[in-house]
Amino acid sequence: MAQLRGIRGVKIPVTDLARSIDWYGKVFEFAVEWEFADADGVVRGVAGHVSDGAAGLSLRENPDKARAVAGFDPVNWAVGTRADLAEWIEHLDGLGIAHSPEIEASIGWLLVFTDPDGLEVHLYTDEEHGVDHGDRPGYGRRVGMAG
Repeated sequence: MAQLRGIRGVKIPVTDLARSIDWYGKVFEFAVEWEFADADGVVRGVAGHVSDGAAGLSLRENPDKARAVAGFDPVNWAVGTRADLAEWIEHLDGLGIAHSPEIEASIGWLLVFTDPDGLEVHLYTDEEHGVDHGDRPGYGRRVGMAG
């Protein structure tokens, strides 16, 4: 079987497409490259890239599904270092977007905030802190090494 190359993109359900395009544009530099009209001619979906091509993102107007995933974190976005996370905090503060403080997560550092529909957005650092939180509820522990 051929190996996966990566993730082409993430599709997020939203209640208000225009509002979400604006929000993801301000927060992640989301640039719409495609739009998708339903049979009635109304555009209810868009696709493009965030953060200068770092990842593909699609937004699909589907209020029921958006409400169903509110409070959930289906995607963990990666940032390089703790210093990068600090830049994200400044960026969000500049936009007036409420967020968690920097969190010492299972492996690295984490920042949590929500999109306009209440979907949790998690930014994790690739940089590790080396602290073992495996005995704390809700924190991960290693079970093996991927090979």
